[in-house]
Amino acid sequence: MNLAIVRYNAGNIQSLLFALARLGIEPIISDDPDVLHGADKVIFPGVGEARSAMTYLRERGLDNVITSLKQPVFGICVGMQLLCAHSEENDTVCMGVFDANIRRFVPNPDERQRFKVPQIGWNTLSATPHPLFAKLPQEFYVYYVHSYAAELVPETIATTDYVQPFSGGLHKGNFYAVQFHPEKSGEAGAQILQNFLDL
Repeated sequence: MNLAIVRYNAGNIQSLLFALARLGIEPIISDDPDVLHGADKVIFPGVGEARSAMTYLRERGLDNVITSLKQPVFGICVGMQLLCAHSEENDTVCMGVFDANIRRFVPNPDERQRFKVPQIGWNTLSATPHPLFAKLPQEFYVYYVHSYAAELVPETIATTDYVQPFSGGLHKGNFYAVQFHPEKSGEAGAQILQNFLDL
């Protein structure tokens, strides 16, 4: 398995590397277009702020590289958000693979004690029957750290409710993405990573 992880200025990927190592996978971390195009599969992770990440990607032409990939691509957290059309975080135009907008959680004043922003911790994912969620129940817990989330769209393959329902997972063509952190989501997260590797 030749797995590449996109290298860019969006957070620490050490926990993802540990999770892949537990599955027997040692990925290549690269921003080289030839390496990314030549990989069997590509993971596009991210923790950070949308506009600075998109600026970095555009300056290096990585936005065009990522959207031109033909093999399975897996966006995680900010990686998922950057694959969408637009983010409210600093009014950022993203890559537009998914026709979804990223919106900030805005609880009503009487809900602010219940819904802290960012959402940090475990929440229920309601999944559709989809290869990314093979061998998992329809509902299970995953781990989130985020203040922004994708609206519900036809490409939505899993939902979570926090303030309001949002897309926990998206799929279109060879692009798959999740808002949560599978590398921090225990056995369910490990199964999702394995399912992506098995696609």
